[in-house]
Amino acid sequence: MQACKICTKQLYARPRSLKMGWGRYCSMKCKGAGQKNGTKIPCATCGNTLYRTPKNFNRQSTTKRFFCNKSCLAVWKNKTLFVGEGHPLWKSGQASYRNAMLRKGRSPICTVCGFSDVRALLVHHIDRNRQNNALRNLKWLCHNCHYLEHEGKTI
Repeated sequence: MQACKICTKQLYARPRSLKMGWGRYCSMKCKGAGQKNGTKIPCATCGNTLYRTPKNFNRQSTTKRFFCNKSCLAVWKNKTLFVGEGHPLWKSGQASYRNAMLRKGRSPICTVCGFSDVRALLVHHIDRNRQNNALRNLKWLCHNCHYLEHEGKTI
C-alpha cells in the first residue's frame, strides 16, 4: 500500500507501475492537482483551454502554437500555411484571381445578367491581359456571357 501524493489516501499500485514511476495518485482529480509544473494555454484555432507541460513546449510545436485536436490544426493550416505562396502546388499566382475575388469580398454575381451560382461563374479580365490581375481589371461573368464577351457579340 502507498499513500496518494495529494490527499494521502491509501492506494494499491503494482510493483511494475511503481518501478515505471506510475501509481502516485488515487484518482484523476488528484492527478490533475498534482500536475503543477505545466501551464494552461488556449488552442490557436478555437480558444479551448489546453494543459501543456514544459516538455511539450520544447518538442511538440515548431510554430509555437498549440491545438486541442487534429481538426483544429488542419483548420489553422488551411487558413495560414496552404494559401498562396505557402501552398506546395503554388505556380506564381497567375491563376489565383478567382480566389482573390472571393477573398476580397467581390460578390460572385455575373455583371451582365445577374446569375449568381458560383460554380458556373468565371473571372473575366477586362483588358484581356491575363498577367494583369488587379481587382479593378477583373469582373464576374457566367459561362454564357463570357463566351459572348470574347466572341464580340452584343449582349
